[in-house]
Amino acid sequence: MRYSEMFLPTTREIPSDAETVSHQLMLRAGMIRKLTSGIYSYLPLGYRVIKKVERIVREEMNRAGAEEVFLPAVQPSELWKESGRWDFYGKELLRLKDRHNREYCFGPTHEEVMTDLVRNEIQTYRQLPKNLYQIQTKFRDEIRPRFGIMRCREFGMKDAYSYDVDEESAIVSYQKMFEAYKRIFSRCGLRFRPVEADSGNIGGSYSHEFMVYADSGEDAMMFCTSCDYAANLEKAEISEPEKAPVDESVFLPLEEVHTPDVRTIEEVSGFLGVTPQCIVKTLIFTADERPVAVLIRGDEEINEAKLRNFLGCDNLELAMDDIIKEVTDSPRGFAGPIGIKCEIIADYSLINMNNFVIGANKEDHHIINCNIGRDFSVANFSDLRMITEKDRCPRCGSPISFARGIEVGHVFKLGTKYSKAMNATYLDRDGKDKLMVMGCYGIGIGRTSAACIEQNNDKDGIVWPMPIAPFHVIITPVNVKDEDILKTSDEIYRSLEAEGIEVVLDDRDERAGVKFIDADLIGIPLRITVGKKNLVDGNVEVRFRRSGEVEIVPVEEVRDYVVAKVREGLGETD
Repeated sequence: MRYSEMFLPTTREIPSDAETVSHQLMLRAGMIRKLTSGIYSYLPLGYRVIKKVERIVREEMNRAGAEEVFLPAVQPSELWKESGRWDFYGKELLRLKDRHNREYCFGPTHEEVMTDLVRNEIQTYRQLPKNLYQIQTKFRDEIRPRFGIMRCREFGMKDAYSYDVDEESAIVSYQKMFEAYKRIFSRCGLRFRPVEADSGNIGGSYSHEFMVYADSGEDAMMFCTSCDYAANLEKAEISEPEKAPVDESVFLPLEEVHTPDVRTIEEVSGFLGVTPQCIVKTLIFTADERPVAVLIRGDEEINEAKLRNFLGCDNLELAMDDIIKEVTDSPRGFAGPIGIKCEIIADYSLINMNNFVIGANKEDHHIINCNIGRDFSVANFSDLRMITEKDRCPRCGSPISFARGIEVGHVFKLGTKYSKAMNATYLDRDGKDKLMVMGCYGIGIGRTSAACIEQNNDKDGIVWPMPIAPFHVIITPVNVKDEDILKTSDEIYRSLEAEGIEVVLDDRDERAGVKFIDADLIGIPLRITVGKKNLVDGNVEVRFRRSGEVEIVPVEEVRDYVVAKVREGLGETD
């Protein structure tokens, strides 16, 4: 490809609305352009990267035994109502109607469509297991699209769905995808870590996110400093503390205290002269419209994902003022567990607490010296809070660390959530109907590309890993008006093309400095500079984008030298 013929509108200016490095560089390098909020056009350079990522994904999915299909993007509402997600999915689901007033959605995911296909075509155990995947455009109406293609509304996704005869076989399918994902992200040149994750609105019994390390990542993950345990913050477990023997002799008399204009933990702590660790918050939630009181220590933060999973509810939200008034007989800010008119559950952090402060269920009042058992009862204790750096690994007890990351892939063990709702069954060996056991597996194609930029950049631009670089090599003739320079550049260009190397010849009539700046910005791994000074001695300069290392190579040897370096970067062997 000759640069002069390329549609490659690079820019020196940093876009004012680009918050992350990848967003800035993809715009500056002429890879993407914004059409409207959260929706982007891919220009040729950006689309080449997308196709490289897709190729790696296809190769590894096929290698793992999955088969590619292509399903409709527009999905009838009947399938979503059948699975129970039409109302549950919320405003992220883009809903539309056709001319006959029939309801559809633009698919954010394809569990329903794929399961409908499989239930109509699979009859017996002999046809299982089956793993089908596609690479297709999805749409999720994000409330606040940001970070360029990292969190946009329209995006490319690889989604796969496995169907098995039982749990044991489903675990085998899950592990195949888990290993395939590790190969995919390794081949893309990413530093990543699989972490345990909450399954969210996809559902299922367990899942893993594949997180790319990046300071700009919007997700946080914790990992053990000794063992392999790692999880995102929603999923990170906290061990149940050993319960100390109850010694009622230390219990102090219960006392109600007037606390005018005091509502927050900080205000209560300051007014009563106690630390937040001595205060218990009573939070009122509605779980599928049922009120429940959740107790947590004053210095801790509730983890709603853990709470939702513990309660087994679909919808969880903080209660409105009228519900709080109904169960506590008081306004918001003064709730306490004594005499409350709903179920009480508590975080593990309360198990060994004595003489703590609670709300009095009375405006401008709190209670001190409260104790579980003597003053109120708890239905259940569970791990309901966010993990912090002071916690220990729940597996081995070692210290833990935190890092930020970007989620690029997610694998779910779904079980029979969708097959039961949609009656996806098969006949077993005894001729009995059994539910298929499912898994689903997603990769954000554009997000993977952006995450790669977040990890691979410097002050001058992108530094692509060879496997997903838009081109392997760029040839830069210093002066295109010099016949020897241009002829040599063209000969090298043609020789590399003949070897299957993806190469750009920068034949623009521009200053060498301009060309060097653009080459660094778009991040092509190898640059061959053809200039008069080296050419006099029969040499050219080969510069490595990542290290900045420069090698002087004879013209007659440059083809073989560059081909070897490219193939080495691609992980190819003779």
